[in-house]
Amino acid sequence: MLRALEIRDLLIIDHLELDFQPGLNVLTGETGAGKSILLDSLGFVLGWRGRAELVRAGAEQGEVIAEFELPEDHPAHAILEEAGLPGGQELILRRINRKDGRKTAWINDRRCSGEVLRTLSETLVELHGQHDDRGLLDPKGHRDLLDQFGGLDGLVTETRQTWSALSKARRTLRAAEDALKAVQDEEEFLRHAVSELDALDPQPGEEGELDSRRRLMQAAEKVKEDVSRAHVALGYEGAEGAMGDALRWLEGAGGEVGDELDEPLAALGRAMSELGDAVSGVERCMDALDFNPIELEQTEERLFAIRGLARKHNVVPDELGNFAEDLRGKMAALDAGEGEIASLKQAVADADAAYSKKATALSAARKKAATRLDKAVMTELAPLKMERAVFTTQIEADTAGPDGTDAVSFTVATNPGAPSGPLAKIASGGELSRFLLALKVCLTSEDRNTTMIFDEIDRGVGGATADAVGRRLSSLAQGGQILVVTHSPQVAALGAHHWRVEKRVQDEVTLSTVTSLGTDARVDEIARMISGDKITEQARSAAEALLAG
Repeated sequence: MLRALEIRDLLIIDHLELDFQPGLNVLTGETGAGKSILLDSLGFVLGWRGRAELVRAGAEQGEVIAEFELPEDHPAHAILEEAGLPGGQELILRRINRKDGRKTAWINDRRCSGEVLRTLSETLVELHGQHDDRGLLDPKGHRDLLDQFGGLDGLVTETRQTWSALSKARRTLRAAEDALKAVQDEEEFLRHAVSELDALDPQPGEEGELDSRRRLMQAAEKVKEDVSRAHVALGYEGAEGAMGDALRWLEGAGGEVGDELDEPLAALGRAMSELGDAVSGVERCMDALDFNPIELEQTEERLFAIRGLARKHNVVPDELGNFAEDLRGKMAALDAGEGEIASLKQAVADADAAYSKKATALSAARKKAATRLDKAVMTELAPLKMERAVFTTQIEADTAGPDGTDAVSFTVATNPGAPSGPLAKIASGGELSRFLLALKVCLTSEDRNTTMIFDEIDRGVGGATADAVGRRLSSLAQGGQILVVTHSPQVAALGAHHWRVEKRVQDEVTLSTVTSLGTDARVDEIARMISGDKITEQARSAAEALLAG
């Protein structure tokens, strides 16, 4: 609910402070007094796109502050939380327009973007009038309005869920088909490569082992003679025999010299053990060097085959085994691909059937809701002196989507037999106003969290029709808040709160002022609306009668 609006230095307003109330708030005044400027100012602080030049002549900047009261369940709280802005029951919007055109906005004293303001404004204010391209006149929103009227939120949610499942099934099928096509395009290569790899069957680490064995065999002839000589030098006829003789001689002498030879004997024993290990190692090397020349040829052939295959597939030799497993996986996918595709196609068909079932049910529910809405609007049009007009909610087949397969639009025919068409194109100014009011009465739920603004919605009507418009506005304002800019005394008289907008010239500067009217002042203002500049007693009596109801 809009609690207060403060405006400084915008157009012909130097400074205004307005405190709005629940119920029906009416703003009246002569043409050009500045009523539309109030709406422009409110639209400015809400981030709406409007006039480019707003700053009052001679001022450095214009400023608007709007204060809203938010109940706990108001949808604005979620927007504030998502934007990381402070919330609470009090919401204060402030926006500045500098002379050079730069704009700055705050929400609860925190800087914010115009986009956040516009998103927030959709939960705070609804503007209805002849130029309302953001609300009831916009066909893009008619389907949502019909769903809201019919209480179809649950069915819409279920339809969206089945559409999501269908979209996911289609994406999965497309991915599988693309993958299968890619595999099919390289089928010949796959089969040849797998056959080649299976025949060779390279093992991890095998290339390194073959390379070491090959190097050893290539060096064998060069080192074999030296290794044999070393074996002789270390063996019984060489170092081993000499050390054995020395050990025996020292052990024999040990009994004569006491413990003087204990340390040399221990060291010689250790040396004999190490010498034994060396001889064993040399013997193993001799065995390794003793190879068949054919083995070298076979080793080189396999080593070159593994390296050649690795170069061919651009992988390191030790990864050939894993590469082969990948290719076998692709072959398995190729072999099983048709069966998988058939299964995925069935999943798409099942998801499509589930979506079609929900979309069909939603279409049927919308048609029933449309019949009820048409009847409700026609009922509202009668007291608005439009009993011969025809309102129709058209439902046509549309491209399938998350919200079903229906395109919804509100159409009217102003007289029986006349062609029907969109609200904004068929109805005249006064007729359009009454259509919008009737439609809004039918579409407004009991739990209203937005402030509704009707900009001269009574344009082009008078007498009993204007009275009917006023009574509908008054009824609609119960439990909520409505601001209406009006030139109709019948509508003004039904307001719970009344402001007069006036234009005055001070020091050759034109300024707009707004005054809250008490009972006597309301009589004068409504009398002026009836008779013009000169207020007659008859006009005053008529005004009093209107206020008395």
